Amino acid sequence: MIQESFLVQPRTPFRLDLTVWALRRRKTNRIDQWDGTVYTRVLVVDRQPVKVCVSQQRADDHPELLVNVWCPAPVKHVPSRIGVALQRMLGFQVDVTGFYMLAEHDPRLSPLAHRFQGLKPPRFPNLFEALLNAFACQQVSLDVGILLLNRLTATYGLPFEDGQATFSAFPEPEALATASVERIRTLGFSHQKARAITELAAALVKKQRDFSRLEAMDNEEARISLSSIRGVGRWTAEYVLLRGLGRLDTFPGDDVGAQKNLQRLLHLEEKPPYAKVRELTSPWQPYAGFVYFHLLLDKLEQQGML
Repeated sequence: MIQESFLVQPRTPFRLDLTVWALRRRKTNRIDQWDGTVYTRVLVVDRQPVKVCVSQQRADDHPELLVNVWCPAPVKHVPSRIGVALQRMLGFQVDVTGFYMLAEHDPRLSPLAHRFQGLKPPRFPNLFEALLNAFACQQVSLDVGILLLNRLTATYGLPFEDGQATFSAFPEPEALATASVERIRTLGFSHQKARAITELAAALVKKQRDFSRLEAMDNEEARISLSSIRGVGRWTAEYVLLRGLGRLDTFPGDDVGAQKNLQRLLHLEEKPPYAKVRELTSPWQPYAGFVYFHLLLDKLEQQGML
């Protein structure tokens, strides 16, 4: 087993705990694990499972993260490659100064910004994982969606074993491209979701679909492109825009949990429908999606998870 360590200096302010919770969403998440001090995740590099542990050493005006990496065999340039992946996932170099300036003059946002100062916008490591997260959570509770993703990862993800706990990486497209719809259904997925997962995986493996162009597209172009994928509707497309492509101006308007969070923040009599969500969040642009993460943390705090 090969171990390497390196330090990362995030853009201030930064809090690892808040950012990890916005990424993992539920304490039952076995993919993105948090023990109160250390964030643990298995990533795949050169088809090898690599265990990554991140802890925050300093949280003042000069925040610092310690990253420990374990590889079962040598991997070229592993610190730099893991560093790039973590920057995407934890957003520690994203500049959200504009959000704090906006919140300072908004009595609804200011308390959220102060309570959760240091949160950075998280993203899934890649769009494949973002889409599968969306598929799993369609028309079910988030708790059920996380359970399905845990099962999928335990069944099809590359395991990492170091004599301690066994962790698995999120499944690669190659692992799911040849999986049967019926086998995935036994994990609790509906037929439609299982079919969407296997078709997407196969398209990526056969190079029939390429996500690289999405980064250069504007939101509407990306939404249209994503909507051509089986199982992708408006909610899924917007979810992927925010959590996969990092578009902080996107507040998923069909997200039931987000609607309830917005209802609570603004003291509305009922959940706002899609068009009303767009109207209510428009003053917060281009940070409406960042507000989405703050509202998520607010709910998690109320539930005693933070």
